[in-house]
Amino acid sequence: MVGNQPAGEETPPQPPTGKFDAKVAVFVGVLSFSIAVLNKVEIGLDQSLSMPDDSYVTDYFRSLNQYLHAGPPVYFVLEEGHDYTSTKGQNMVCGGLGCNNDSLVQQVFTAAQLDSYTRIGFAPSSWIDDYFDWVKPQSSCCRIYNSTEQFCNASVVDPACVRCRPLTPEGKQRPQGADFMRFLPMFLSDNPNPKCGKGGHAAYSAAVNILDNGTSVGATYFMTYHTVLQTSADFIDAMEKARLIANNITRTMNQQGGDHRVFPYSVFYVFYEQYLTMIDDTVFNLGVSLGAIFLVAVGLLGCELWAAGIMCATIAMILVNMFGVMWLWGISLNAVSLVNLVMSCGISVEFCSHITRAFTVSTKGSRVERAEEALSHMGSSVFSGITLTKFGGIIVLAFAKSQIFQIFYFRMYLAMVLLGATHGLIFLPVLLSYIGPSINKAKSLTTQQ
Repeated sequence: MVGNQPAGEETPPQPPTGKFDAKVAVFVGVLSFSIAVLNKVEIGLDQSLSMPDDSYVTDYFRSLNQYLHAGPPVYFVLEEGHDYTSTKGQNMVCGGLGCNNDSLVQQVFTAAQLDSYTRIGFAPSSWIDDYFDWVKPQSSCCRIYNSTEQFCNASVVDPACVRCRPLTPEGKQRPQGADFMRFLPMFLSDNPNPKCGKGGHAAYSAAVNILDNGTSVGATYFMTYHTVLQTSADFIDAMEKARLIANNITRTMNQQGGDHRVFPYSVFYVFYEQYLTMIDDTVFNLGVSLGAIFLVAVGLLGCELWAAGIMCATIAMILVNMFGVMWLWGISLNAVSLVNLVMSCGISVEFCSHITRAFTVSTKGSRVERAEEALSHMGSSVFSGITLTKFGGIIVLAFAKSQIFQIFYFRMYLAMVLLGATHGLIFLPVLLSYIGPSINKAKSLTTQQ
C-alpha cells in the first residue's frame, strides 16, 4: 500500500506537457507526408547507376537517349499450331488487301499510330505479306528451273527459269495448301538483290519455324520497334502495353476460331519482369518481417501483446518514413532497395526493443515515470552502442565511386539509422507515456514485498 493506492495499481498518468504534444505532432506530420508520397516512389533501376561516375558506359547510355529515334525491337510471337495455309488463317494474321481489319498485323499497325500511349513506334514487318508479294507471278522474285523445279534466284539469267505461278486469275491469288508450303522455304532462303528486294532470308529466316520436313509452319514472329525508352518507368510501361496488345490479339483470334496464344518478347523484358510484381513483393516481404518481429517480441516481452504491438507500429512508421526519404532522395524501389527495407525492419528492432523492454519491466507508478526510467536506463546504450557505431561504416560508403553504393547503401543506411534513432529515442518513449501497457501487477507486488 502506497498512500491510499492499492499495491499493483498504476498511478493515474500525468497530463502530457506541450513538449510531448509537439513531438507527437512532428512525427505524425512526417508520417502523413510519407504516406502522401508513398505511391510516387519510382519503381525500377536505372541501368546507368550500375556504372562508376567516370565510366565511358555512362556517356554511351546518354548518347543512346539523345540520338536514337527507335527503341528496342519487340517480337509478337504466334505460338505453334496456327493454320497459315487456309484463307481464314491467313486473314487472321496478314495486313494486306483482303485481310481482316483486326488481324494480328493490323492491330500492331493500329497500335503504332498511338505510339505515345502504346510505346509501339513502327508498323510491324510481316513475313506473310512479304511472302505474298514475293510469290505473286507479277513479280520476278519467285522463279524455278523448268526441268528440276529447284529455286532460281531473280539475279540468275537463264531461259530455263520460269515463274513459280502462272499469270492466270488463279495464279494471282494467294497460295494455299500445298502451294503455300511448297514455295515458303524458297522465300526464306532467297537473299534480296536489285531485281527482287522481297527475298526473306535476311529479314525472316529466323521468324518462321518450318516443321515436319516443310509440311507445316510452327511458331512465327512479327517484329516491330518500341519508341525511345529512357527511364525504368518507360521500359516497364512498354512491356505492359505490349502484353496488353498481345492479349487483345489473342482474344480476337480466339473469337474467330483460333486457339493459340500471341505473346510479346523483347530483350529487356527479362530484366524488367520483376517490376510488374514489385509492389506485391514489397508488401508481402515487409508484412512477413513485421509479423515475425511481432511474434518474437511477444515471447521476449513476456506475452505483452500491447507492448509488442506498439513496438511493431513504431517499426512500421519507420518503414513508411523510409519511403518518404526514398522519394525525397530519388531512390527507386527495386530488388536492392527492397532488401534494404527488409534489413531496416531488423535494424529498427534494435532501436525499439530495448526501450520497450525496459518500459515493461519498470515498476514506477505512472506511464510517464516508467518511460523516463526506460529512457534513462537504456537510452545511452541505444545511442552509443547502436546509433554511433553504425555511423562509422555508413560514412565510408559516401566516398564510393559506384553510384549504387552511394544511393542504395549510403543514403538508405543513413536514413535507417537516423529514423531508427529518432523514433526509438524520442517518439517511442512519448508514445509509451501516452498508451503504453499497464504495469505488470506481479512485478509490482514483488517490488512492494
